[in-house]
Amino acid sequence: KKKHSCRNQVLPRSKEFGDALYAVDIGQNDIAYGLRTVGDAQLLASIPDIITQLVLAVQHLYTQGARTFWIHNTGPIGCLPSTLLTITNPPPGFLDNHGCVKSQNDIAQEFNRQLKSRVMKLRTDLPHAAITYVDMYAAKYGLISSSKQYGFVEARKICCGYHKNGIDVGCGGILALPNGTQISGPSCEDPSTYISWDGVHYTEAANHWIASRLINGSFSDPPIPITHACYTTS
Repeated sequence: KKKHSCRNQVLPRSKEFGDALYAVDIGQNDIAYGLRTVGDAQLLASIPDIITQLVLAVQHLYTQGARTFWIHNTGPIGCLPSTLLTITNPPPGFLDNHGCVKSQNDIAQEFNRQLKSRVMKLRTDLPHAAITYVDMYAAKYGLISSSKQYGFVEARKICCGYHKNGIDVGCGGILALPNGTQISGPSCEDPSTYISWDGVHYTEAANHWIASRLINGSFSDPPIPITHACYTTS
């Protein structure tokens, strides 16, 4: 067999890495894992360490010549349909007005508050960088809270998988039943009308809706479009 080589690939020249826009999106998996494995107090106590790792990554990129950063905060994890599937008969106040787990979203918002504070400090620490803080939480929650208004089905519905009568089969999965039959987890007929693809990830249509509002600066600090992200804020 012919040995594959990257030498023949068209790669950016070294100097172009300094002109690139670096999008940094870290935190949601850390929070999701923490919610499954530790108590809220322990998870909240770990937030500064998570953010420190993000900051160190940005600082390292800066030392290598990166100058333009788009830093996303984390989304409303309490609205993920995969989480809501397991909730039955919640007590008053457990869910917010749009059916999301309030305590989980509170943790996400605390993460975002601390992240924004560190991003503001990074602007001082990295004086030659252009750093944009992007409020992914607000964009996603805006879509989830008004899903039907924007042409989507109810936000907690999942496109891919089987979730009926207390039976949950993941996207692409197959469940063998005792009677010899099987239940599969196929895609829905029209993914373009769903916000959630598999209960965790967003559909292409939802991501397109979110991206179209992020790139124009509607959810950014400073409120500038992505075409101007390379301008420093100092």
